[in-house]
Amino acid sequence: MQVLNETGPVLLYDGVCNLCNAAVKWVLRHERNQQMRFAALQSDFGQAVLKENGLDLKQLDSMLVVDDGRVLMRSDAALRMAEIVGGPWRLARIFRIVPKVLRDWCYNFVAANRYNWFGKEESCLLPQPEWRDRFIDLQVGNRLASNRD
Repeated sequence: MQVLNETGPVLLYDGVCNLCNAAVKWVLRHERNQQMRFAALQSDFGQAVLKENGLDLKQLDSMLVVDDGRVLMRSDAALRMAEIVGGPWRLARIFRIVPKVLRDWCYNFVAANRYNWFGKEESCLLPQPEWRDRFIDLQVGNRLASNRD
């Protein structure tokens, strides 16, 4: 499975993290072009991306953005997400002038504390019906279910 060939940008997020789920909902509400798609890191698609890139979910505390065959992590992923959302959020790219090591230190600090500060769910987010077509594993599951009929 060549997951990096997936069309359009994909946001991979920790499906049980309340902060990550809030970020997904924020993108869904604010993205102008509705091109971003989503998959939990715990999903089959998320696991395939991690495997193809030599990453381990147990050691990962970052969301990822897969875009144009690249996998972006930490602050790079957050800034790319803001650019994709568009509108005034594109101005976030100004933070690229901040050295990556400093941006990632801030990102890592929040990531290390996200469960304590924002909480954790027992299972992954189930999107509202109007958003389901933007979630990759739900599309795959729907295609498999329709092929069985």
